Amino acid sequence: MIDLMIEKSDVGDILRRALDGERLGVEDGVRLFESNDVAAIGAVANQIRTRINGDRAYYVINRHINYTDICQNRCRFCAFSRSEGDPNAYAMSIDEIIHRAQTQWQSIKFTELHLVGGLHPTLPLSYYTDMLSALNQRFPTVHIQAFTAVEIAHIAKIGGLSIKETLIELRDAGLGSIPGGGAEVFSPRVRSIVCPEKMLGEKWLDVMRQAHELGIKSNSTMLYGHVETYRERVEHMVALRKLQDETGGFMTFIPLKFHAANTDLSQLASPISSTEDLKLYSVSRLMVDNIEHVKVFWIMLGLKLAQVALSFGADDFDGTVVEEKITHRAGASTPQGLTVSDIKRLIEESGHRPVERDTVYNLIPAGTP
Repeated sequence: MIDLMIEKSDVGDILRRALDGERLGVEDGVRLFESNDVAAIGAVANQIRTRINGDRAYYVINRHINYTDICQNRCRFCAFSRSEGDPNAYAMSIDEIIHRAQTQWQSIKFTELHLVGGLHPTLPLSYYTDMLSALNQRFPTVHIQAFTAVEIAHIAKIGGLSIKETLIELRDAGLGSIPGGGAEVFSPRVRSIVCPEKMLGEKWLDVMRQAHELGIKSNSTMLYGHVETYRERVEHMVALRKLQDETGGFMTFIPLKFHAANTDLSQLASPISSTEDLKLYSVSRLMVDNIEHVKVFWIMLGLKLAQVALSFGADDFDGTVVEEKITHRAGASTPQGLTVSDIKRLIEESGHRPVERDTVYNLIPAGTP
């Protein structure tokens, strides 16, 4: 069946090469995005996904905490950030962060804490290291994934340290790995429109390179569905692929669907169809051939479409999350969290086998407390 689909497809030559293990180039990726043959592209992506990960769909028991919404950048695509002095802005104390984590720990023993926030202009380096140390002391078995590359560069500047020195300080305080946020789209044109104050894509890649060299693994992302072109999407994927060739430090690639409500881009962005979403996941699996996992962040994509994406290249359903503020301030209608039974049911309904993992993709045997 798949051979017939490839034969009839307008991008069959590309799909055949991808299926044969050949690395695709930028022009190949652009043609895939321009094609309307989502069925064939998805079928090949699913075949490659199955080749890598079988029928497994991974999930993690995690707890998100957004420790502050105060951010000096105020990116145009972001509905979450607030300025310092805004009466509705917040910055959690370390005791409050511990309390937020403890409230879930009493009911379910998560294996991951995921901490991201804004670029607070005055919080010192010690706030971040003390946060990690306190969490590590209270939850010694929990992996702490914290601070995007953008946050790390900001913390380094606040602390007067190099990126490497900052990463070592954070690692020694309890940092386990780095989430993939802040990448957006690397194109300077795109960044000048959607996040002109944010560091350049090259700097994001350099922070990740230095983290990987220190043995700190990370995720990678791309925010899509705003002003980027197909070519800019593909060039972003190729840049990630190139760094992965160098370091091998990326654990997963996460396409993040842009939500425009309550942002400065609400009139500029065109809604992305579900078909385009699925095509993007499939192209991601074909282009980013050296990152083992492609994660669907159900918070942004929606539960039903996230289920379908597991058959279009994605193999990871993220996790329980519990409390997510960033996307919900931009109009997301998904739940803020899911139970483990919810996740397992959604994965099984999609025709895949739910497999619990920890942050770095060690498998957790069924029945582990």
